[in-house]
Amino acid sequence: MTDTTTAPTPDAAGTAQPPVALTIAGSEATGGAGAQADLKTFQELGVFGSLALTCIVSFDPNADWGHRLFPVPQDVLREQLEAITAAHALDAVKIGMLGSPETIATTAEALTALQPEHLVLDPVLICKGQEPGAALDTDEALKARILPLATFVTPNHFEALSLSGMDEISTVEHLEEAARRIHETSGAVVLAKGGVRLAGPDAVDVFYDGTTLEILSEPKVGEVPVAGAGCTLAAAVAAELAKGAAPLEAARTAKAFVSAGIRQRLSSRAPFDSLWQGGSAAEQ
Repeated sequence: MTDTTTAPTPDAAGTAQPPVALTIAGSEATGGAGAQADLKTFQELGVFGSLALTCIVSFDPNADWGHRLFPVPQDVLREQLEAITAAHALDAVKIGMLGSPETIATTAEALTALQPEHLVLDPVLICKGQEPGAALDTDEALKARILPLATFVTPNHFEALSLSGMDEISTVEHLEEAARRIHETSGAVVLAKGGVRLAGPDAVDVFYDGTTLEILSEPKVGEVPVAGAGCTLAAAVAAELAKGAAPLEAARTAKAFVSAGIRQRLSSRAPFDSLWQGGSAAEQ
C-alpha cells in the first residue's frame, strides 16, 4: 500500500497534530459498519476522527437480522455539527447514512455553510429499516441536496445503477460508463464499486475524475459481500485526502486497505462477516 501520509501540522506549542476528519453517519451496534467503521478507519490511517451521529441502526436477531432504525432528532444533529465545526478545522468530511429527508436537509445546510475542501459521499440510498415510500423520498433528497456538494462519491453496484440511470451494470465496461455518467451529473470524482457483483476472479472498482479512468482490482475473497466494506472504503478515501493525497492515490490506498480488511474479516453469530479495519496492519 502506498504511504501518502504527510507530516502532521504543528500547533502553536510546536506539538505535531494529525489531520482531522468528520464523519456524519449512523451507528451500527455490532461495530461492523457505519460510524464505528469510519472512526476505526480514521484511526488506523493516522487521522483524528470526529462524529456527528445521524441515527442508530440495530439489527434484530429475532427477525432475520433486519434493520431497526432510530433517527437522531434534528436539533441534536445541529448541535453536534455546531460543536465539531467550532472545535476543529476539518481536513475532510465523509457522509454515510443520513436516513431521512429531514436529516439530509440539516446536513446540507451545515455543509453549504462549511464548504469543506474534501467531501466524500458514500451514497447510502436504501435502508432496509424504512418503508418503501420513505426510502424513495430519502433517495431523492440525497441526490438533490447532498450529491451536488460532494467532491468524491463512492457508489456501490445498486447505487451506481440509481445515480447513473443505467438499467444494467454487469461488466467492467458498464461500470466504466456508470462512473462517467455519475461524474458528468455531479462533477465529483467517482469510485464506482463492482465488488463481488461482477463476474470474474477479481473485485473491480472504477475510478474516474473527468480525465483519468483507472480500474482498481484485487482478487475476490469469496462471493458474498462483507459488512462495512463500503463505509470503510469511503472513510479511507476521506482519511487519505485529509492527509494530502491526490484523489487517485487516495482511491488506490483505500482499495488496498479494504481488501486487507476483507481478507482478515471477523466472523460472528450474525449471518454475515465484518471487515476488520486492523487487517492492513496485521498483514504488514
